Amino acid sequence: MRQIQIDNFIVDFYGAALLLVIEIDGESHFTEEGKLYDAERTAILEGYGLKVVRFTNVEVLQSFEGVCGELLGLIEGDC
Repeated sequence: MRQIQIDNFIVDFYGAALLLVIEIDGESHFTEEGKLYDAERTAILEGYGLKVVRFTNVEVLQSFEGVCGELLGLIEGDC
C-alpha cells in the first residue's frame, strides 16, 4: 500500500488488490468544510468501486492495534 493519485485526489494509502483506500485524518478534517469535502471525495472514490476507510491521527497513534485489527477484518472479509 502506498499513496497514489486517483482522479484529482492523492489518497493516503491504496491497496489495489482489495480496491481499498485508507485515509488518516488530522484536525482539518473535523471542520464543517473538511467534513463536506471528505464526504464528496468519498462519494467520488466509491463511485470508482473503491472502499474508503477513515481513521483519525489519534486512533492511529493511540490505538494502532485496534486500527490494524479493523483493517485485518476488512481484508479477511474480502478473501
